[in-house]
Order: sequence, then structure tokens, then C-alpha cells
Amino acid sequence: MIRILILNLFFILTVSVEAKEVKSLQTEYVKVLFDASLKSAADETLYLYPIVKENIESLFHWNLNLKPSILLVKTREGFVKIARDSLVVAFAVPEKNLIVIDYSKMLKHPFSLETTLKHELIHLLLHQHISENVLPRWLDEGLCQWASDGIGEIIRDPKSSQLNRAAFLRKFIRLQELERRFPPNKSARLLAYEESKSFITYLIGRFGKEIIFQVLNQMKKGETAEEAIQTASSIPFEMLEKEWHHSLRKKTTWFTFLSYYLYEILFTLMAFITVIAFIKLRLKKKSYVDDDLEDL
Repeated sequence: MIRILILNLFFILTVSVEAKEVKSLQTEYVKVLFDASLKSAADETLYLYPIVKENIESLFHWNLNLKPSILLVKTREGFVKIARDSLVVAFAVPEKNLIVIDYSKMLKHPFSLETTLKHELIHLLLHQHISENVLPRWLDEGLCQWASDGIGEIIRDPKSSQLNRAAFLRKFIRLQELERRFPPNKSARLLAYEESKSFITYLIGRFGKEIIFQVLNQMKKGETAEEAIQTASSIPFEMLEKEWHHSLRKKTTWFTFLSYYLYEILFTLMAFITVIAFIKLRLKKKSYVDDDLEDL
């Protein structure tokens, strides 16, 4: 509740401060708010919306019966001021049918306006059909990442994986701890996002895509995620989570773990070699000086 109040305050302030610059376009299905300089981006959003909407409705077999507002923010600084979060590039507020997107990041790989819009619309779709009380954060984020071509809403280092590190060290975050919120710590939050996507991928790989829709339909009736997954898989949820952890540990070897730190290892090794070479050079010069003194 506090998060929504703060968000509303920043949203109102952002719009009112630059009221002369904020424009809007809308159809019967969506409203787009944008800085005047983002007119082409707003046009693209209006064009993409019905395509993305139809795509996710077809995937989940549910209708998105609402008219969202989509705010395109021009600068990173402006977005962070609204989101109060420097790691994300977009977020959805289902209670307000609102999506806020940092457009400055939409031109940089791996993000794009289409995949980001898809990710955030899935948040709205899930919350429209499933009560917030039974929709855990990890399932919400995991499904959105899976369904939007693996692209999340959070900025990650492509060279590293917190999940591989957790698997190697056997230090996972239990899904039960990710029911309501993700950790504030950066590395732990990145791990939470990776775990969320990984568990959904594991379920689909083991039982097929249909298990996702069975689970969601049971949750729509009021079952918790753990109950629905246990019913659909015929395996106790705790055991299923342990088997998923085991599958990750099997894939993570010393070579896999070290490969994610290859650049750091090489940099350290080269620095060490440079120091050794410098010491050898100094000793060699000192030896020359000593020899010259003896000759005198």
C-alpha cells in the first residue's frame, strides 16, 4: 500500500511539473503518456499494443479486459526518480492498470519496446485473473520472463550469473522466501529473478508447457501456487524444488563457474605477471649497479 501511495505521488509530481511537455494518445484499448519528443515512440507503442495483447492472450488463453495507461519516460534520471529503483527499466502497477517504461533503455540490447511491453502486460494479465494473495512474486516474475522471450525488466551483467554461483556454492534462496518481495540487496535480487525464470523453465522442460496453464487455472480458482503445482505434477512442492536445485548443481562444474569470471581471472593473472616482471627488472638493474661498483 505504501509503495502505491509513493508511486502515485511521484507520478503526479512528474506529470504536473512538466505538464506542458506531457502529451497523450489513446485508442479504445490503451492510453499512452509521453514527452513531446517521444511522439514516434508513442506511435510505435500504439501500433505494438494490439499485436502484443493478442500474443499474450493466445499464449495464456485468457483475455486482457482492461485499458492500461503506458507512461514512456524520456531519460534514465526521470525514470529512476519515479521508480526509486536503479536496477529496473520498466514496471507495472496492476492496481492502477499502469505501465511505466524507461524509453532510453529500449534502444539498447537486450531490451526492446516490444519485449518490455509484453513483459509488463503479462503482469497485468496475471493480476487480472489471479488474486494477489495467491500469486507469489517468484511465479509472477518467472512467467513474465519466460513468456517475453527470456527478457526481464532488470539490468544484469551478461558476463555473470548469480544462479550459477548459487548452484556451485549450494546457496539458493528458497522460493518460499520470494513469495511477497525480492531482497533489496543487488546480487540477491538478481539471483531472485534468475531463480524465478529457471524454476518455470525447469517445470516446462520436465512436464511440458501445459503444466503452466493447469497451474494458473487452479490458482484462478483460489489454490496457492504450491498447491496448484503439486496437483499438476503429482510431486510434493518441496521435493520438486529440491530436484530443481539438484539439476542446477549437476550442470554447474568448476569450468562453468570459472568461465563466468574469466575476464577477472585473466586481469588478475596479467597484473600478477606485470608485478613479477617489474620486480625482476628492478633486481636486474640493481645487480648491474652492484657490479659496476665492484669494478670501481
